[in-house]
Amino acid sequence: QVQLVESGGGLVQAGGSLRLSCAVSGRTFSAYGMGWFRQAPGKEREFVAAISWLGYSHYYADSVLGRFTISRENANNTVYLQMNSLKPEDTAVYYCAADTTQRSWGRRPTSRDMDYWGEGTLVTVSS
Repeated sequence: QVQLVESGGGLVQAGGSLRLSCAVSGRTFSAYGMGWFRQAPGKEREFVAAISWLGYSHYYADSVLGRFTISRENANNTVYLQMNSLKPEDTAVYYCAADTTQRSWGRRPTSRDMDYWGEGTLVTVSS
C-alpha cells in the first residue's frame, strides 16, 4: 500500500509563489513515476506536471510550462511542485499521484497512468 500526503496549499495572490509537497510512504519511492494533477470546481481533473521514476524525464502541461517545476528528493520520499507566477486559473485542488508500474510513459501521463493518489491540497489564487 502506497500512501501519499500533499501539503503546502493555501491562498496566494496572483503573481505569487507556492510550493506543494507530497510525502510518499511507498517502499520503493525512487521507482515510482510521480505526477501532479489538479481539479477545479465543475471541471475534470487535468494533468499538471510529472517526473519519471528514473528522474530523467519531466513533463508539464502547456498551461504551466515555464511557471511550475516538479522535482523529487528520493532520500526523503518527497515530490515537490514549485509554482511561480500563479494565476487565478491555477485555482484548484492539487493531487499528487504515483505510478508504481515502472513503465516508460514517453509522453505526458494521464490520470489513468497513475495507480495511487493523495487526497489533495487546495490552492486558491486571488486576483
